[in-house]
Amino acid sequence: MSGGGNVPEQQAQTGEKTSDYYQTRNIPNRFDNPDWFQGYGGQKQHPMYRTSATEYGSKAPSVHTMPTCFHGRSQKFSLHLGTCGMYKNHSLNTALDQSRI
Repeated sequence: MSGGGNVPEQQAQTGEKTSDYYQTRNIPNRFDNPDWFQGYGGQKQHPMYRTSATEYGSKAPSVHTMPTCFHGRSQKFSLHLGTCGMYKNHSLNTALDQSRI
């Protein structure tokens, strides 16, 4: 018996895919390869301001925490706004100026 770390967590960082463990449907490659995610647990936070969400978010994803299905949304509305531009009100302002006193 050798001392080391947590064996399942070490295996999850060696390029395993979510689809090797779970039946997946319509997921992007980034969800099938959790070791592609970078930047977890880099900064230390003052203990007074640490929350349970900070603790949960500091852990890198594994094949067991990745989603197994993906339901993307259409970008049709945003693409239309990018083409036409946002609405701008060109009407005449007839309201009285407010006193600053």
